[in-house]
Amino acid sequence: MQDRRLQPRLLCADLVNLQWREEDGRTRRAVANLEDISLSGACLQLDQAIPLRTVVRISHPKGYLIGQVKYCVYREIGYFLGVEFEPGSSWSRKQFKPQHLFDPRRLANKPRRTTPDLEQPASMRPN
Repeated sequence: MQDRRLQPRLLCADLVNLQWREEDGRTRRAVANLEDISLSGACLQLDQAIPLRTVVRISHPKGYLIGQVKYCVYREIGYFLGVEFEPGSSWSRKQFKPQHLFDPRRLANKPRRTTPDLEQPASMRPN
């Protein structure tokens, strides 16, 4: 499957508050785990499904982001929501830096470490 994202997603792990309005007009709230984020969207994990095209508000300590649910799938431990931010509501690292933020592209640029063969005597291992 081809990745159609315009910006790279950064992996993270942080709790955020999610709010949305159901079809009957009731406001719902949940705590969600922020799995990844980019300038234009995010992936959240939570314990309930949210219908496609639902507008959600993702609150963080310094503000909020508004977006629309683009996918909602159940995977072993919960529901994963893909949210596309609405125009004028883009993520900024200056505004909100999630905990455990990591750019997976850094892995592609790191040289691979080799581990010594533990069965070989230390005197025979390369320096």
